[in-house]
Amino acid sequence: MKAPAAWLRRLCAGSILGLGLALLPASASAEDATITCSGTTVVLCTGHTTEEESGLTANFKMEKPADWNGTLVLYSHGYAFGASPLRDVGDPVTGAWLLSQGYALAGSSYARSGWALQQAFEDQIAVLGVFNDTFGRPARTIAWGHSLGGMITAGLIQRNPHRFTAALPMCGVLAGGPGVWNQGLDSEFAFLTLQAPGAFKLANFTDRADAADNFGKALAVFGAAQADAKGRAHIALAAALADVPGWFDPTKPEPAATDYAARLANQQAWNFNPDLYFGFFGRQELEARAGGNVSWNTGVDYHAQLAHSTQRDEVMALYAAAGLNLDAELNKLNATPRIAADPEAVKYLSKYIAYNGDIDMPVLTLHTTGDGLVEVTDEPAYASVVASAGNSSLLRQTFVHRAGHCTFSPAETITAFRTLVHRIDTGQWSGTDASTMNAQAATLGASGNFIFVGDPVTLFPVAPSFITYTPGQFLRPFNARNHGNEGDSGD
Repeated sequence: MKAPAAWLRRLCAGSILGLGLALLPASASAEDATITCSGTTVVLCTGHTTEEESGLTANFKMEKPADWNGTLVLYSHGYAFGASPLRDVGDPVTGAWLLSQGYALAGSSYARSGWALQQAFEDQIAVLGVFNDTFGRPARTIAWGHSLGGMITAGLIQRNPHRFTAALPMCGVLAGGPGVWNQGLDSEFAFLTLQAPGAFKLANFTDRADAADNFGKALAVFGAAQADAKGRAHIALAAALADVPGWFDPTKPEPAATDYAARLANQQAWNFNPDLYFGFFGRQELEARAGGNVSWNTGVDYHAQLAHSTQRDEVMALYAAAGLNLDAELNKLNATPRIAADPEAVKYLSKYIAYNGDIDMPVLTLHTTGDGLVEVTDEPAYASVVASAGNSSLLRQTFVHRAGHCTFSPAETITAFRTLVHRIDTGQWSGTDASTMNAQAATLGASGNFIFVGDPVTLFPVAPSFITYTPGQFLRPFNARNHGNEGDSGD
């Protein structure tokens, strides 16, 4: 594939111009950061800020074009297991387009990796302070980010509404922390209880080695379960309780709704890459932060959970094929001793973060329909709490018909961004229908209509795939207004 247009070359050029260096004091106000800037066509600044309470440092990156239009776009990156990355944009093609249109970019690495919301909320606001001190206060600031960064984006505007003009959370964990970790626990609890009781544990890990040991055991049990009809039925039930889609590969079409064998194989692919990894290593990292187990399934009725799942028909078909009594197994789940959470750990996770719906600015969300890591059902969970706060008019949710987590093309990302800017400029939502957005994305041509796939990464051409779509309901709702509508935290 050819290099994507002149704006990509401009981004690269702006990053390497080195006409002089300047060492400037800066900070969240300015005293606790260092900054080095270079360039003319695009001024690139890097440096680090120091968190006031922890003393930890976070690297930052800022880019301002010479013809800056007065708008700053603050990017929040996603979850990192290793070193926290330093990014001010999700992909270089979108970044080049933004700079070519006069937008400034900024972002922080955060002082810690993992479930880094506590650090991200402080470090991202610190970057805004550095930008103000270096370039002047923007006329508008738009928050955006992918995955955990989408969650951070929604959290930033909830916690610091006066600092932002609008937000674009993409593939975000918008059901909030307690909800998503509870839903993951339900899935693993059902599989463990019915397939291999006592084979591994699901929570309360002592350290990373403990998580690694149980992760290995879980992989073995999930893998062996594929070999017979009973195990496949249990995999399907576990997937249904988290609404994991039956579509995994973004380069292939979605299997038919009744192609249960293909859909189950794709759900198992999500288990192995990356859901179980998060379920053990991600959970252990979060438990260490929170000081205990953050999830619970006390009070959950698994008959009701399955009844509301979008994957219910697949479960019923595979249970019938295996000759298993579904009602009896759901009764067994309901009779099995449950897992309780540590109340103080739940408080930590609720702080970082559960949503209250109090948005006072335009928010446009974007999600793929075939996302098996952050399921598309996170979107109605967020819409529900926004509606309960009376703010539905400020929210629009858009969907792309594609498998994968955050597998948007640059053209789809740019189209969503332009749609949000139009809402800021006019005060009206227009052009958010799928046909209009697809037509706009198509105008960017081959240089924008591709996705990044594989390792090593290659460019796979795609057509714009916005779709009119209504997700199923999120199965374990918990937000800062109602604290969930089922179960309890085991207090």
